[in-house]
Amino acid sequence: QVQLVESGGGVVQAGGSLRLSCAASGRTFSGYAMGWFRQAPGKERKFVASISWNTGNTFYADSLKGRFTISRDNAKNTVYLQMNSLKPEDTADYYCAAKRGSYVYIAPYDYWGQGTQVTVSS
Repeated sequence: QVQLVESGGGVVQAGGSLRLSCAASGRTFSGYAMGWFRQAPGKERKFVASISWNTGNTFYADSLKGRFTISRDNAKNTVYLQMNSLKPEDTADYYCAAKRGSYVYIAPYDYWGQGTQVTVSS
C-alpha cells in the first residue's frame, strides 16, 4: 500500500501561483510513477501531469503545458505540482496518484490521495 497526502491548496487570485505537494508513505517511493489529476465542480476527473520515478520524464495535458510543472524529490518521497499564471478555470480539487511502473502514465493509477482544493478567483 502507498498512502498519499496532498497539501498546498488554497485560494489565489487569477495570475497567481501555487505549489502543491504530495507526500507518500508506506511502500518505497521508488518504482512508482506519479501523477496529478484534477476535478472541477460537476465535472469528471482529468489528467494533469505525470512523472516517471527515476528518469524524470514528464508528460502533461496539452492545455496545461507551459503553466504547470511536475517534479519529484525521491529522497523526500514527495511529488510537486507548480502552477503558474492560474486562471479561474483551474479551480478544482487536485489529486495525486501513484502507479507502479517505469514510464509516465495517463491511466490507470493504483493509489490516490484525498485531494486538495484550489480556488482561483477572478
